[in-house]
Amino acid sequence: MTRSEAIVRYLYHSGFSVETPTRFLVFDYWERFKRSKKPSLSRDEFLDPDRFPKEKETIVFSSHSHPDHYDPVIWEWADKVPDIHYILSDDIKVDKGIGNMKLMSPYETYMKGDLTVKTYGSTDLGVSFFVQTDRLNIFHAGDLNMWYWYYESTEEELIEDRQKFIDEMEKMKDEPVDVAFFPVDPRLKEYYYLGGKYFIELMKPDLFVPMHFGDNYRVTKDFKQICSRLPVEIAVIDRKGQTIKYEKENV
Repeated sequence: MTRSEAIVRYLYHSGFSVETPTRFLVFDYWERFKRSKKPSLSRDEFLDPDRFPKEKETIVFSSHSHPDHYDPVIWEWADKVPDIHYILSDDIKVDKGIGNMKLMSPYETYMKGDLTVKTYGSTDLGVSFFVQTDRLNIFHAGDLNMWYWYYESTEEELIEDRQKFIDEMEKMKDEPVDVAFFPVDPRLKEYYYLGGKYFIELMKPDLFVPMHFGDNYRVTKDFKQICSRLPVEIAVIDRKGQTIKYEKENV
């Protein structure tokens, strides 16, 4: 029996790094405040390319072009990280001649060595990512969620939005998920938990990591309480730079 492990670091909003035995993955990085303008801010939400594990391959993912999921600063890392590759949603407008970049649409598969990346759709823009590496199965939802805007939508729109999410989930329901990053957006008010809870019940991840909550850390604790009867570990996020260690036994 062998063990797979990953070190997850929460950066900000939907941004995470995941370090596995052979790779350093970065998802939806966003520097909300640029360092030069706010030098007094905590550095915990920033990634320093000088400190990337140089012995590992770095893979940078951006799920879509919204500025809270794609920050062009990621291209600056290439000057300091020799083995870096970018996997982006094809709605992001970039120079298609960049050699170490792969643009992906929903429902595609890309393989690089023992890395497999599958894309699924979104209920907003771009893609969601299902990543397999080092015998780990990692899912990052991007903006895939049950966007149940009760106070802004008609009844017909609510029914349509809910069904759109369910239809998307049906397409991926057979994927194994060890670690999932998924929105629990407090702007949805009392309906913020609907998408995450549905995802857990259908996909049964080992570890569920809330995201897309801005500075409202309390919502991660509330979500864990709501889902307390479900057989899943739910991370409670309380600060930028927080790390979570995930381990699993491989048969």
